[in-house]
Amino acid sequence: MIKAPLTILLAGPRGFCAGVERAVQIVERSLERFGAPVYVRHEIVHNRFVVEALERKGAVFVEELAAVPEGAAVVFSAHGVPKEVTAEAGRRRLVSVDATCPLVSKVHREAERHFAQGRRIVLVGHVGHPEVIGTMGQLPAGAVLLVETPEGVASLELDPGEEIAYLTQTTLSIDDAQNVIAALRARFPRIHEPKHEDICYATTNRQQAVKAIARRADRLLVVGAPNSSNSLRLVEVAQKSGCRKAALIGRACDIDWAFLSGCERLGLTAGASAPEALVEEVVEACRWRYEVAIEEVAVTREEVRFNLPRLLCA
Repeated sequence: MIKAPLTILLAGPRGFCAGVERAVQIVERSLERFGAPVYVRHEIVHNRFVVEALERKGAVFVEELAAVPEGAAVVFSAHGVPKEVTAEAGRRRLVSVDATCPLVSKVHREAERHFAQGRRIVLVGHVGHPEVIGTMGQLPAGAVLLVETPEGVASLELDPGEEIAYLTQTTLSIDDAQNVIAALRARFPRIHEPKHEDICYATTNRQQAVKAIARRADRLLVVGAPNSSNSLRLVEVAQKSGCRKAALIGRACDIDWAFLSGCERLGLTAGASAPEALVEEVVEACRWRYEVAIEEVAVTREEVRFNLPRLLCA
């Protein structure tokens, strides 16, 4: 059978970021140090392939600390947790290991600094996302107000004389976040801004890489989980940047081949919590049906590395 040609435009960077690599390594090192089972509160990162691989090694994922036996080891996910969770772990004598991404921890420290200086804080983010819950949970109830859209800025209940600062979830669409920030600046001209942008380097790089291939692609696939904010944003960025036919898939078995009918150039990327093995799986699935040529389109190189907690380095 003669295969139709297909050029795969591989976005770079793609897949695992330094924070995700660190979080996965923390679970693996914890298993080595404390032995199985090691409990993990919530998914360590938003990817079932990664979670199931760690389960096979002895990790047990739970929704709340109540499911963790007293004295056991528990890892907090890369998204961060409210302070009440770490306090509860201490009360129950759990051996807690914090896998919060250092860039999320930076936002937590910014929130604490603004609060100490008497400012009300506006957090730009998505309702119900674990990172947002963790960030808001660093401070007393009511200290942080959440806004998702430019329209939401108008309904923020703040006194005209209040000192105000804003922070952002690290995995937002850059363009969408800027629209909300512009609305905040327009309503609150004296609002305090982050010293450095809160949206993480990996989110920014992956969105820029998608923009670089979107106009050249007939279709675009993002490998990632449906509950992964940064993966969903990549689909949105592709659609807004010239490739309306963009879709999210968990892995190769989720590909709708009818969706690729007539496609000659396929854009391919992965969210920051999706391992490269899943990208390779998609490429191999395409090779069964097409005569594939690979074109790497890299906008930058990432060399960021984060240290492990001291508890696991001794």
